[in-house]
Amino acid sequence: MRARRILVLGSGGTGKTSFSRKLARRLDTPHICLDEIWQATWSADDVPVFRDLVKAAHAGEAWVSDGNFALATFDLRLPRADLVIWLERPKWRQRVAVVRRLFARGQHHTWRKLPDVLGFITHFDRVNRPRIMAALAEHGPNVPVRPLRSRAEEAALISELGD
Repeated sequence: MRARRILVLGSGGTGKTSFSRKLARRLDTPHICLDEIWQATWSADDVPVFRDLVKAAHAGEAWVSDGNFALATFDLRLPRADLVIWLERPKWRQRVAVVRRLFARGQHHTWRKLPDVLGFITHFDRVNRPRIMAALAEHGPNVPVRPLRSRAEEAALISELGD
């Protein structure tokens, strides 16, 4: 499989950014992290600016992009994507990862946002997954979706795509 433009999706704490960085390095392609584009001080009024930045970041012929932002960005990203990778992790692991992230240097996550992030994880399958699946069907019906449920599956895919 030779994918050049890859979206990495999943709930909070699944390791989207870490996996995407590894994959981008292996493929020698730019890594785009939507959490780094979206500013914590922004509101719904800033979505047009966010969309412009996302569109510009995804203009290249090769990239690995992580982050959901389905309703705000899928119409821009999915039509250009060759592959969607969906990271799955047990909820307890996601929660542990989110709390650990608070202690990492250079992270933009804060204790103040922790209840929101934990709520996002708790309700992801009921609220966000259906929205993401609908957006996938609308904007990327022919883009293959590859679920990954373990670090071993991630490593195997990185090796497969890097060959």
